[in-house]
Amino acid sequence: MAKLLTSEERASKLQPLIKAGGWALVDGRDAMAKSFVFADFVQAFAFMTSVALKAEKMDHHPEWFNVYNRVDITLSTHDCQGLSSRDVALAEFIDQAASPAKQH
Repeated sequence: MAKLLTSEERASKLQPLIKAGGWALVDGRDAMAKSFVFADFVQAFAFMTSVALKAEKMDHHPEWFNVYNRVDITLSTHDCQGLSSRDVALAEFIDQAASPAKQH
């Protein structure tokens, strides 16, 4: 079972994603979120497919919403009801996979 990030892990692993990576903590729950805008639907869907394949391998699935070229992603680990190292690892992969997107 996944464990919640410790204070030290939040400072060393989570904060860089928030400060430089554009991820934001979600109000009212222990989760992080980010929005991505792609050139068109095909790029957005290709990105989602890439993330879906990685998430399936990790057995860690994001909450997401897609309309045309926009993809909104929220990460939180349901097993521990908050942020874990699995969320950090998936966020890092997502940022690499989204390199052509405008990240908000």
